[in-house]
Amino acid sequence: MLSLTSFFSLLKESFRDLMPIILVIVFFQLAIIQSVPENWLVTSIGLGIVGVGLAIFLLGLEVAIFPVGEKLASDFAHNGSTFWILLFGFMVGFGTTIAEPALLVIAEKAASISFGRIDALTLRLVVAFSVGFAIVLGVYRIIKGHPIHYYIIAGYILVVTATAFSPNEIVGLAFDLGGVTTSTVTVPLVAALGIGLASTIKGRNPVLDGFGLIAFASLTPMIFVQFYGIFVYQFIDVTNTVAPVIPALPDVSAEFSETASVFNFDILAILKGLFDVLTDVLPIIGVIFFFQYVILKKPIENLKNVIIGFGLVVIGLDAFIIGLEMGLFSLGETMAFELTKGGSHIIIYLFAFSIGFSTTMAEPSLTAIARKAKEISDGKINDFVLRLFVAFGVAIGIALGAFRIVTGGDIVWFISAGYVFVIALTFIAPKYIIPIAYDSGGVTTSTVTVPLVAALGLGLATNIPGRDPLIDGFGLIAFASLFPMLTVMAYGVITERMGVKGEHEKEEMHINELRHALEHAEDMGLSTVNIAGTDKRHSYKMQFSAVHVIVPFDQELQALASARKAGAHGVTIMTAHGMGLDEMDNFHRRLHSDSTDANLMFITPTKNVDNIVKKIVHDLDITGEGSGITYSYPISHLKGLTLKMSDL
Repeated sequence: MLSLTSFFSLLKESFRDLMPIILVIVFFQLAIIQSVPENWLVTSIGLGIVGVGLAIFLLGLEVAIFPVGEKLASDFAHNGSTFWILLFGFMVGFGTTIAEPALLVIAEKAASISFGRIDALTLRLVVAFSVGFAIVLGVYRIIKGHPIHYYIIAGYILVVTATAFSPNEIVGLAFDLGGVTTSTVTVPLVAALGIGLASTIKGRNPVLDGFGLIAFASLTPMIFVQFYGIFVYQFIDVTNTVAPVIPALPDVSAEFSETASVFNFDILAILKGLFDVLTDVLPIIGVIFFFQYVILKKPIENLKNVIIGFGLVVIGLDAFIIGLEMGLFSLGETMAFELTKGGSHIIIYLFAFSIGFSTTMAEPSLTAIARKAKEISDGKINDFVLRLFVAFGVAIGIALGAFRIVTGGDIVWFISAGYVFVIALTFIAPKYIIPIAYDSGGVTTSTVTVPLVAALGLGLATNIPGRDPLIDGFGLIAFASLFPMLTVMAYGVITERMGVKGEHEKEEMHINELRHALEHAEDMGLSTVNIAGTDKRHSYKMQFSAVHVIVPFDQELQALASARKAGAHGVTIMTAHGMGLDEMDNFHRRLHSDSTDANLMFITPTKNVDNIVKKIVHDLDITGEGSGITYSYPISHLKGLTLKMSDL
């Protein structure tokens, strides 16, 4: 919803999510490195801009991308246009991936590593095609209603099989490419497509079937890139290519000192950054408008709000990136270098764990997906707790990945063992959490996490003797994608054991309890109660009693106050003439006396009777020097009583 209230709510959550990063940086900088970073003021301002940008970005997602994506999927499903749904999914996956800046950088690096065997453009086309294929496969699964774990397990088998034949130079690269293909804008749109389809197609469940597309988009690049690597290393002779001249690695400390400079606020640089973000978003906008107006031939609902929403996405994402560049990235890289240079492995693992946890908590795409998971699960999944479990998984993964680099272990054994645990948990975890767990591996490696994690891996591989930064430096992103799947499934198991219910499940349980009460109400007499402020009337299997209090008129208010404090919420007030024992001897003269007493009748659930009687007797001293009488009796077949829902 486009409102200031929504924005300020998101702003509050954004700054809450940034706190882990701030605490990690402050602790390691002051307690471990024991120095105050240069440009700390600029870094602080940058963090503020990150928080504001994240709030704007999330507001844009809620206003534009989620509603448009779900509406498109719904229209395609209603029209029975399977072909166009699949084509739309392919174009979204291919178009957004081919323009992904992180993929461009890694493809160029891969071309250098392979001495020309791997062509950068071809690699980008392979990855983009694999993502497009993945979304087509995921959409087909939703349409057919197949369980997701069959596809995922088959994919893991293919990944491990391909790894057995892949050259060492390609394995880490392939695993990491599975984590960088799901960009910050692509993830929400792909999620909206899956949820929209699952919400529209009869017999599909948005929670069980709507998630999973992101998992496919993270898995297939690992397979396609490894097969591509096998081909080029098997059939392309390096002597037939012109090997690029790879310069020696520069002085890392000098490079970090340069990158830690103050962010350039030149207006042209800011406009260029905004243009770059707009260029990343334009393919998505183009695909949406093409299919909306050319294929479906329907106008976009609330077009003005949608345009504003896309504008907010661009502005928010640009502000987010600017804030990160204002010292946070360079500061994180410098800290990684200083810690790896220090030689303490325990500190390295602790830093890896902390930076993985804190950056994941601030990841915008994860925040968006977690909020959507809470919405469609009817509150059964808590978005903040889900993000905590995902962040914990990333932290474990990066720490273990750092351990692999330090000890020189083979990445294949670590990843394969992780897949075995994922498959085992798939058959233990509740079904509703499995697609979300699979998707969590793809949304954790995006705008915030990838740069810092990549810097840590390269820093470790550069400073540890016997490690090759071009081979051992890759792979941390793969660990960051794998372990969240394990922790999220564990979250599902824990909530299932705790008996956590969604709002509709709670309401259904309440209705079943009422229905059960009605079936047995005859045993106790049927009590029908009106609900105050509504036109609803319910029957309960509940014992009611009447409490009568007869006291002098001047003590009426005191009796009412005492009963209210004890739990009485309604009273019938009558007048009474009371006679003592002496007056009964001459009652003809006392019958029409002007002297009156207050007769108060409280109808209340029987469980409240003791408290009400004791309170009145004590406050009015009825059993001592006070005057009056109180008594109670059970009643049945009660009709016409009005109570508040809270009283019941």
